Amino acid sequence: MTFTLPIPAEANALLDRDPLAVLIGITLDQQVTMEKAFTSPWVLAERLGHAPTATEIAEFDPEALLAIFSTPPALHRFPKAMASRVQEVCRVLVDEYDGDPAALWTTAATGAELYRRILALPGFGKQKAQIFVALLGKICDVRPDGWREAAGGYGGEDAYKSVADITDDESLVKVRAYKKQVKAEAKAAKEA
Repeated sequence: MTFTLPIPAEANALLDRDPLAVLIGITLDQQVTMEKAFTSPWVLAERLGHAPTATEIAEFDPEALLAIFSTPPALHRFPKAMASRVQEVCRVLVDEYDGDPAALWTTAATGAELYRRILALPGFGKQKAQIFVALLGKICDVRPDGWREAAGGYGGEDAYKSVADITDDESLVKVRAYKKQVKAEAKAAKEA
């Protein structure tokens, strides 16, 4: 894995080596900037003094985890909801994948199965699941048969629609332009 997101080098390095950090980042990637979402796993590890395991987070005292998420600067705009969400995701990993986040994707035989597994995670809807399939395929080389189809519009080589497509400054500009266009279209539709 090689992440080149516009975040601190240490945060990218954690994403490169830690599948749970990647999953926490994508879990947090809503209603905050992509930079905030994918930097927060590194900040969490810094606050704990080590990169956590799924089992550790699953078994964490919920109030203590909330305190870690809420400490300024908070790990998310909605620290209570997202601390709970991350803990729920980790509990699924413990219950269904022996606490191994990578098993979520390395044991999926097809892109469709990978998509179904991700969609079943707490807080993952169709769009987020498709983006995560695309991220896994494009950045992490997780490419079971049919992964591009399972990623929907995010799976194309030149999609430039999500975090899955950011590899350098130029691709970042393209992704931001796409997101701006989508927001403008939604606003126009709402006003019509």
